[in-house]
Amino acid sequence: MTRSRPTMSGFLGYQGWRALRHRNYRLFFAGQLTSLVGTWMMTVAQSWLVLQLTGNPFDLGVVSAVQFLPVLVLGLFGGVIADSLPKRRTLVVTQGVASILSFVMFVLVFTHTVQVWHVLVIAFVLGIRNAVDMPTRQAFAVEMVGREDISNAVALNSAMFNGARVIGPAVAGLTIGAFGVAPAFLLDAISYLAVIVALLQMREPELHTRPGIARPQSVTAVFVHLREGLVYVRRTKVVLIATVVIGLVSTFGMNFTVVIPPLTQMVLHSDATGYGFLMAATGVGSIISALTIAFSGRTTPLVIGLGALLLGVAEVVMSVTGSFPIALLCMFFAGVGGIGMAATANTVIQLNVPDQLRGRVLSVYTTVFAGSTPVGGLVTGAIASTYGAAVAIGLGGAASLATGVGAIAWLRGRPMRPLPIARVPEPTRTADPIPTP
Repeated sequence: MTRSRPTMSGFLGYQGWRALRHRNYRLFFAGQLTSLVGTWMMTVAQSWLVLQLTGNPFDLGVVSAVQFLPVLVLGLFGGVIADSLPKRRTLVVTQGVASILSFVMFVLVFTHTVQVWHVLVIAFVLGIRNAVDMPTRQAFAVEMVGREDISNAVALNSAMFNGARVIGPAVAGLTIGAFGVAPAFLLDAISYLAVIVALLQMREPELHTRPGIARPQSVTAVFVHLREGLVYVRRTKVVLIATVVIGLVSTFGMNFTVVIPPLTQMVLHSDATGYGFLMAATGVGSIISALTIAFSGRTTPLVIGLGALLLGVAEVVMSVTGSFPIALLCMFFAGVGGIGMAATANTVIQLNVPDQLRGRVLSVYTTVFAGSTPVGGLVTGAIASTYGAAVAIGLGGAASLATGVGAIAWLRGRPMRPLPIARVPEPTRTADPIPTP
């Protein structure tokens, strides 16, 4: 008896890969993966460049704050844009802007004219772009795969993001060690072309596009739309707890670009290559966590608290070790906990939000996730500059640990069943009513 070989369609039908059955999502996945490798290279290069220019960890916090401050201020307005403008076209523009900014950084570094104020200005403009790009990209996922496969797409997006985190920092560390920081910015600029081409190659009829909200014609209308998203988050308890945990942990425990470079230099006595591999270790843990979620077939809100707890424990241990191998292991578990928390929170929100509010509710999530960085980056940078990087990461870990314990206590006290990842029915063309919390 002959045994048939597995086909590609059968492979894509497996629980963990369902979202890849959609051609548009496959294009997005490939293009975004390439772009994110470049983004992680740029992140490592930018942090290392600032440390070379100033030698002060506090300046890393300033750059981080300047880059994410626009998300904090404008992120909710980005959600209104995501709900009112065509998402695919909006993403083409935001990806193009990011490519231009990285190319400008390459020119400045290559010509040896770069100064800290250049980095600050470009980081600020990139932050304005992120305020629109982040909620739009999150909300666009459901248009590529439909509600039936949205949870799998969220998990695969997390795996993609953290797969790039494995490759990007490691390649960046080796590239910076061999050629300096300039090539990292150039490769990032080029990598955005992959996602732009992917977006342009998508088939419009295959997108699960829903009628957006009417474009607001006045300031009052804009704030009315903002209020609808905020009220939904406040009234939907599981969405609220997911958002609060993400906000607290990202403020105090996820400022790796601020605290890891000085920790690498001053505590672990390593160089740019070591920094790259520490960040890559976080990525390895993150991708394992994301794939576990993708293949598990279920989303349990309790994982939000457990992930924050694991992240906190890993950072506390890292703060008291001077061993590079132990630090690598800690970064691995920090990645497992961090992405377990973030991916589960994102999935819980995606499964609960109605389509007509998706962009605005996700803008709340992305605002607290990325927008809390200005506060956390400045605080972490100030602590690292005054008391040392080990104290900074230890305090951040303690805050994350406490947040995780609180979230677990809250979630365990609620009768909450695990949420199924598959078989969410496709909604009709009419607007979905806001579900009762």
